[in-house]
Amino acid sequence: MRLVFGLVLIVGIGLAGFAVYMAKTYVTGYQTELARARSAQTEVVKTVDVFVAGRSLQYGEVLKPEDVHVVKWPEAAVPEGVFKTIEDLLPDPKNPDMRRVVLRAMEKNEAIMAVKVTEPGEDAGLTSRLERGMRAFAIKVDVSSGVSGFLRPGDRVDIYWTGDSTTGTLSQRREFTKLIESSIKLIAVDQTANGDTTEANIAGTVTVAALPQQVAALAQAQSTGRLSLALVGAEDDTVSAAIEVDQRALLGIVEDEAPVKAAAVEQQVCTIRTRRGAEVVAIPIPCTN
Repeated sequence: MRLVFGLVLIVGIGLAGFAVYMAKTYVTGYQTELARARSAQTEVVKTVDVFVAGRSLQYGEVLKPEDVHVVKWPEAAVPEGVFKTIEDLLPDPKNPDMRRVVLRAMEKNEAIMAVKVTEPGEDAGLTSRLERGMRAFAIKVDVSSGVSGFLRPGDRVDIYWTGDSTTGTLSQRREFTKLIESSIKLIAVDQTANGDTTEANIAGTVTVAALPQQVAALAQAQSTGRLSLALVGAEDDTVSAAIEVDQRALLGIVEDEAPVKAAAVEQQVCTIRTRRGAEVVAIPIPCTN
């Protein structure tokens, strides 16, 4: 009986030790795999600190420290122009002359980029929308020439001029339409520079950003004829060719060709008459006139 009891005890101790060994092996393997997965994740996805909006921000609001916070952003997917330090975003929040103003509406947790806010100390006026060397120029529009009120700041338009030619004779003068500027950027519609509005408003004027030479051409065109705008698609990068259409070309009218001149012009003959007795003789001579 003691021998049987001893054998059972030995077998039980062996099974218990085996169970402990298996459990330890399982736990160790799990921990190893978990550490390996964390290490691989750290190596594959590197992150950087990026400042995002802490709440919904609207055009014209002053950006404050409490309006932003930091999130971890995948380094390979960081948008261009983001702010990674509070010193870059808000150099001196207590100084009113160094504040930033929101240029484009942003939702909560949206990355704050340089194109969405002004430079430190600038306001949200048109001067902050003009690039180096560009000038702001206002164009009068109505419901027909202003694309039925669907223009918004940030859109691009082609500008057409319609008027009468002043060269040639009176019969040669004609009214025609010509493309004078292509893909010009709008920076304001009436008194609004906010491009986030989605409502269609009939504008009286639109303001474009143009080079000084383009401004001179637009001013001359606006004073001598009518300007019309054609909206360019957001992803359209084509370059418009020279376009000019008059009434004859529009209706397919072909002008009559000028009559063909005779190959040889009839030569004039001049004569002088002399009297020889009772006879009158005509003598041909070269015409001088």
